[in-house]
Amino acid sequence: MQRYGKLIGASLGPGDPELITRRAWTALQSGARWLYPVKKAEESSYALSIVERGGLPVPGDAVELVFPMTRDAEILAKAWVRAAEQTVALLADGRDLVFLVEGDASTFATFGHLARVVCELAPAVEVETIPGVSSFAAAAAATGITLAEEDETFAIIPAAYGVEVIDHLLDEFDTLALLKVKPLVDEVIALLERRGLLATSVFIEKVGSPGERIVRDVASLKGEKVNYLSLMLVQNPKRVRGELRRGCRRRQEAVEVSAAA
Repeated sequence: MQRYGKLIGASLGPGDPELITRRAWTALQSGARWLYPVKKAEESSYALSIVERGGLPVPGDAVELVFPMTRDAEILAKAWVRAAEQTVALLADGRDLVFLVEGDASTFATFGHLARVVCELAPAVEVETIPGVSSFAAAAAATGITLAEEDETFAIIPAAYGVEVIDHLLDEFDTLALLKVKPLVDEVIALLERRGLLATSVFIEKVGSPGERIVRDVASLKGEKVNYLSLMLVQNPKRVRGELRRGCRRRQEAVEVSAAA
């Protein structure tokens, strides 16, 4: 029976190497072979750069996996299979692999797709996911924003769903984290202006990295081409909240039964 190494998804946080958890740091130095994602062959890897800034030398046998930036389903499907086949072939040597993930491996990350296809090709492969600091959590800390207090609500969505969806969610949630806002910056700004929420919104680019940028005057970004690694935190203090159910349901049911008796 074929014996495989373990596939480990090591979350590195959004950019600051000091946000790499001890568990991920241990995995990086465990002797497991490194895998890291790139958009094109022999291109720089943002995930790899986080580790390099942390002072860890890149092993000579580290392997890049290409995940193209495209919405073409056919191209993406072929890329996933190719990367997964390459990963399975390396795991067949019996050595563990640690895949470098920017942000958190369970949140809008490449690792989930890779692990799923790997397990389809080789069901015996064991997968471990090491959690990490997400970009929106780091952005909230960097800007001094509280994402949710007590009974407040919070939603995380890719801005690509469009301004109509964002407009609707502003009435349903106290805070929105709009990820990957690059293609829709002007449209989102127009919406926030119409809703009177510019003053309670902030734009963050490449949080935790040397290129971090925080813009509180989000209207000033109109017409600007921003980085792909950018997001907005939007708070709606005007939101009308519904009534909350308090207490324990079972206790309330017991009271009602007792009263009926």
